[in-house]
Amino acid sequence: MQFSTVNGVNLHYQVVGAPEGSPLLVFVNSLGTDFRIWRDVIIRFVGECAILTYDKRGHGLSDLGETPYTMDDHIADLDALLDHLKQTGAIVVGLSIGGLIAQGLYAKRPDLVRAMVLCDTAHRIGDEQLWNERIAAVAQGGIESLADGIMQRWFTREFPETHPNAYKGYRTMLSRQPDAGYAATCAAIRDTDFTELCAAIRVPTLCVVGDQDGATPPALVAELSKLIPDARFEIVKDAGHLPCIEQPDMLSDMIKAFFDGAGLWPQNG
Repeated sequence: MQFSTVNGVNLHYQVVGAPEGSPLLVFVNSLGTDFRIWRDVIIRFVGECAILTYDKRGHGLSDLGETPYTMDDHIADLDALLDHLKQTGAIVVGLSIGGLIAQGLYAKRPDLVRAMVLCDTAHRIGDEQLWNERIAAVAQGGIESLADGIMQRWFTREFPETHPNAYKGYRTMLSRQPDAGYAATCAAIRDTDFTELCAAIRVPTLCVVGDQDGATPPALVAELSKLIPDARFEIVKDAGHLPCIEQPDMLSDMIKAFFDGAGLWPQNG
């Protein structure tokens, strides 16, 4: 395991190397998850791209840090981690809040971002009432009290029946995230609106969403794609909020096709 302390927070991360000259893919996970959700996508890029995954503050094996958080805290952590690893020009693949972090990182440090894949995310996710109610529910009963409803938004109706063991495992992953880190990240999402920022994005961008996403529906992600100049929009069939879990082959193929179209693929790819 790899760890680095940035901005006073010890972050858990993983680097997978690749031949010199290969692009760097940075995978940023969603609220209530850790970087293991990307496993079935990552294995389809090993050897072709260098890969960085990490657990956001308050998630996985990373420290909690001081709460509550702002989105700037999450953005600054990735900024500092990339500086620590001496990396620039990354292709940032962000899921849900990970997509907000990607957008914010581009605005703050455009030298760090060569392109973006914005998965099941938006320029603004939810509203103040939604997030305040969720924060209050976590304070009263913990993540466990919300877990069943969250899982319904994360996955298609068929997934619990076709993959019962995986479904139980991901529910366990969710419920084991620190309540304080989850609630603090909810506050960061609540207070973030990147609508105006999107118009200034000038790097190749793919916006992708599961057709049955109950958290950031296709219409919302399509709206995001229209805000970003020349962004590409794709829908992953038979997937909820986490297509990296339900449809990793399809998602990976979309990302690779995006690479081809944008000239991002390594010369020997």
